[in-house]
Amino acid sequence: MPATSAETIRDRLEDTFWERHANPWSAGTRFLGFPALIVALYRRDRRLLAATLVFLAVNPVLFPRPARTDNRLSRYVLAEREWLNHGNETMSFDYPNVLNVLNVPMTLYAVGSALRRDPVGSVLGTLGVMGLKLWWVEAIVRRTGVTGEAPSEEITTES
Repeated sequence: MPATSAETIRDRLEDTFWERHANPWSAGTRFLGFPALIVALYRRDRRLLAATLVFLAVNPVLFPRPARTDNRLSRYVLAEREWLNHGNETMSFDYPNVLNVLNVPMTLYAVGSALRRDPVGSVLGTLGVMGLKLWWVEAIVRRTGVTGEAPSEEITTES
């Protein structure tokens, strides 16, 4: 059965989203959005908070499609796309998804620390969130075998 025009449009929009988000500037600046969010909460800066939230919302399509994707940040995005395309989840109690599950209380800790204006907790929580996220994307890059040149044929979900 041929694809409907709505499915085709959705597929094209999704492709555009992932292709543009694979720009290393998109991936890198989005990663830095969490520390900006924590700073905005810590300082009670509504303008910075609003600007950060808007930036995080438009970031994946803000930058153009990259000329090359054989860099670490692009591989993170491409691996996440391939991971999801193969029906894998991002939140579960098996490795590597357990890292995202662990990131929930770490995020709450970072946000709570920022709201309490606890500088040590804010920094440690932010580093924990960023560390767990990097650990997860590194793990799925290894699992998917994404090189930035072409997706791999097979993804293993077992450790």
